[in-house]
This record gives sequence, C-alpha cells and structure tokens, in this order.
Amino acid sequence: MPGPFPINFLRFGWIDAADVLLVTVLLYQLYKLLRGSVALNVALGLISLYVLYLVVKATGMELLTKILGQFMSVGVLASIILFQQEIRRFLLNLGKATALDRMRGWSWRRPDQAAPLAVGPFVEAAKSLSNKLTGALICFTQVSDLGAYAESGDRLDAEVSKRLLLSIFNKTSPLHDGAVIIAGGRIQAARCILPVSENPDVPASLGLRHRAAIGLTEITDAVVLVVSEETGAMSLVHHGTVHRDLPTAELRARLNEWLLAGSTPAKAS
Repeated sequence: MPGPFPINFLRFGWIDAADVLLVTVLLYQLYKLLRGSVALNVALGLISLYVLYLVVKATGMELLTKILGQFMSVGVLASIILFQQEIRRFLLNLGKATALDRMRGWSWRRPDQAAPLAVGPFVEAAKSLSNKLTGALICFTQVSDLGAYAESGDRLDAEVSKRLLLSIFNKTSPLHDGAVIIAGGRIQAARCILPVSENPDVPASLGLRHRAAIGLTEITDAVVLVVSEETGAMSLVHHGTVHRDLPTAELRARLNEWLLAGSTPAKAS
C-alpha cells in the first residue's frame, strides 16, 4: 500500500512513522538510563565512531573503512562489556516493575520533582563526628543511580536523622565500616562498598575513604561527604575533586548549592 507522504522515490507510510516513533522512545529511554554517568560519554563516543565509519565508507576510503569496520564488527560485544552495569540495572528495573510502573516509566510526561533534601541533619552529624574523630562516608544520589552500590551493603530505607547517622558511624556499630547512600531523601543503605579511585595524582595524604569518594564521583554525579578519622576534617567530593577541610558554614552552603538547586531556603536548612 503506498504511503501517504510520497517524497520523490521514497514513500513514508504509517508503519514507517510508528517505526521512527518507537526508535525515538527507545533512544530517549537509553538516554535517561545513561545520563549523569560516564557511560553516556562512552555511548556518545561509540556513536561518533559509527558516524565516522559511515562517512569514510561513503567517500570510498577503503583502508580507513576496513580499520573502522573491524571495530564495528565487535561493536555489540564491546557494548555489552562496557555497559554491563547499565544493562543489568535496566533488566532488573524492567523485571521488578508492575504494569502501571512500566506505563509511567515509558511516559513522555516529566516525573514529579522529589521533595528537597534537608541538609541540616548531615551537617550537624558531620560536625559531631568530626569532634569525636570518627570517620564517615555519606553519598548523596543525584541523577546517576547508585542502586548497584546500595546492593553491596545493608538496606535500611530509613528516615534521615542526626541520631541515626551518629549511630551508624559509631565505631562499635556493625554498620560503621563503609558508606551510607542517600536516595529519595532517605537513608537507602549503609555499609556500602564504593569503587576506589586509581588516579595516580590523588595525594598520598588522602586515605581510603577519600579515595573511595573520589572513585564514586569519577564515574557518577554523586556528591560525597567525608569525615576524616585521623584529623576530623570535613570534606566534600564532587566530579572527582576534593574540597578539603571545610568549616561548618561552607559545608552547609556547598551542600545547598549542589543538592538543593531551585529549592526554597526554608527547606534547605
């Protein structure tokens, strides 16, 4: 059946329109899955490489076409290896979701904004831990999903409070060793294992807590609050950069700036 939109020798039918629409939805969902992480940059690099391959093939550059063609031939396998965590997370979410959740997840409607996170309990807890020379590692989820790291620890799903944070990081607590992950305004998990940075430029004076914080922020957009057990210094790590030895006022201000953009000051205290 001829399509309704003839373009010279091309005919664009309703099936073609549905095909383009489904591919668009798929690409949009892939973007939502990868945004805020290094995986998005890797995906853009692979797409750029594929576009370059099409260009050199069309222009008849045989040698370069053969070289790039070798990369394209193993592209699917390389993508599975590079994006294994993202693929695993996507399949887990797909398997756990109900029919209603799926409809909402694939909707073009922008989801409701989460309630702003009150940073006060974290600042006060960090100040108390600093005075007692007790180490702490608190990760704040932003766009990147930290669910894979939360699974490495103990699930809590608890309301945030200063007393609970102090109890978790108490040196006699079985949950103190590892990181606490904050997501959705709640304490999602404790005793979580984070990837340690392998950057040789990290100063030797920084211990394992700081290296773990740097490692997480190098591959996600999370913000990590670190309290040093040796010096009691409070630091924030964002995008792989350590902001060391922050006073309480600056710690609060930076958390408000990075976590509460667009929120009201009354809720940010």
